[in-house]
This record gives sequence, structure tokens and C-alpha cells, in this order.
Amino acid sequence: MATLKVPATVPPAADDCEQLRKAFQGWGTNEALIISILGHRDAAQRRAIRRAYAETYGEELLRSITDEISGDFERAVILWTLDPAERDAVLANEAARKWQPGNRVLVEIACTRGSAQLFAVRQAYHERFKRSLEEDIAAHVKGDFRKLLVPLVSAYRYDGPEVNTRLAHSEAKILHEKIQHKAYSDDEIIRILTTRSKPQLLATFNYYNDAFGHPINKDLKADPKDEYLKTLRAIIRCFTCPDRYFEKVVRQAIAGLGTDESSLTRVITTRAEVDLKLIKEAYQKRNSVPLERAVAGDTSGDYESMLLALLGQE
Repeated sequence: MATLKVPATVPPAADDCEQLRKAFQGWGTNEALIISILGHRDAAQRRAIRRAYAETYGEELLRSITDEISGDFERAVILWTLDPAERDAVLANEAARKWQPGNRVLVEIACTRGSAQLFAVRQAYHERFKRSLEEDIAAHVKGDFRKLLVPLVSAYRYDGPEVNTRLAHSEAKILHEKIQHKAYSDDEIIRILTTRSKPQLLATFNYYNDAFGHPINKDLKADPKDEYLKTLRAIIRCFTCPDRYFEKVVRQAIAGLGTDESSLTRVITTRAEVDLKLIKEAYQKRNSVPLERAVAGDTSGDYESMLLALLGQE
């Protein structure tokens, strides 16, 4: 499901460091060399490169990158080079500090990562920012959004496959009752969405569809412009169909007169080692255009080359 292409034979981290140092030195930066190395190494290999680079040159690799390149290309390379948990911590911090009701980054991180992964994100957040993710969300997010997002990012859900069918039936009825009364921020809705395992939630949503004749997200469209309802729908889509959720994020980032480089970069860098192949397939099916072609048509230069490398283009 990943699109990252790693060579069959990967040089030692020390050799990659030497080549990267050469790319940074001299009159001009060799951006193509940076992409050819970092754009084709997995998380463990990138971690080894960062460690070896610091030991060899007494300087953090990310600092060298920042000194040599800039703009959207720099952000893509930096985000990609970070450990996944550290990357998510950076994205979560940005989302919390600059939070707006339409920002879904915290939902993406909380609902498309496994329990151990989300716990690692919170640990990385502590290490990097000397605060907890929960306290930053509580400080910057207000009202019903805070009531929902703090427990959402705090969750450590059961990761096993077991499902309690009776519980799924009863909680589907609870969700339906609260939604019918427009009690969208009711404690019971928040409890179910922020504590149940993914398989348990899928069973609940499936029973909701069977019992009431339509998907739960249809009932959460009473006001299509309501950002809180959009957030609830995003949570459900991240659990039920993450590939189609991210396809929509990418499609909206590319569509229109301007490109939302922040969203495009975030999806490609966070999903290239996970399920970007499925997202590409969903994009092709929805738009009848390969995602690589759409990205190439909406970006340029080294930024384009980096994204295409992560998309797996030969």
C-alpha cells in the first residue's frame, strides 16, 4: 500500500551522509541529489542517516537542509525526513496553535494512527515542545471542539479484532437518538467516538446503516456548513474509509485556481509509507486522472520532483 520506492541495495548511512554533505556544499545546492537519497529511504534508514550525520559533522541534518533550501520544497523534505511520530507532533502543534474550526489535522492524526502510534506522537510532542498535546489543544481550542478533540487525541484504543455485537447495536441506537435530537456534542456521542476500537466503531456504523436505512454521516449533514458536524463526519470517514478521506483532501488541495501546498504536502509525506497507493487508486477512480499527473500539473521544480518521488514515480 506504500508508494515509497527504496533501492534493492541501500548504501550505508555514512555514505548517504557524505553524499548529502556534498549536495549542501559549494556554490549551489544539488537538490536532485537530496531527493535521490532522502526521497528513497524508509523511516528507519532516514533515522540512521540523521544520527550518522550529527555524529560525523556535529550538526543536525534538518538544520543543514533548512540552511540550503526553502519554500514548499524545504517543508516537504523536512516533514519527510522527520520520524513519523515526530512529524505528527510537529503537524499537531501547528494545528493546535493556529487552530481554526475547519482544520482537520488533529482528527487525521487521532483517527488514522494506531494506538501505539498515537501514544508515540504524544511522547514526541512532550520531548519536542516540553508540553502535552492535550494541554495545547485545551489552551487554543474552545467550546464543543475542545470537548471533542482533547479526548480524541488522548485515546488509547483497543487494537484487537474483537467486536461486541450487542454493544454495537445499543450504541448505534444511542447515536441515532442523540443525532435525531440534534445533540451533536452530547457526552455519549463523544464517549463512543473517542473510546471504542476501530472494529467496534465499524460494527456500530454498519448496524446504524442497517437499522435506520442510511449511513450515520447522512444524518450528520443537517447543516452542511456546520464545521462541528463536518468534524464529526471527518472522524467517521477516517475510521471507515481513510483512503477516500485523504483522496478528498488531495483533490481539494489541487482543485481550483490555487494549490493548498500545506495539505498536499501533509498527505503525501504522512501516507507514502502507509497507504498512498490506495489513495492514488481512489484518486484515479474519482477523477479519471493519475494523481502523479495532477500533482505535476499543479506544482513545479524541486517541490514537484520530491512529491513525485514519494508518489513512487519512476
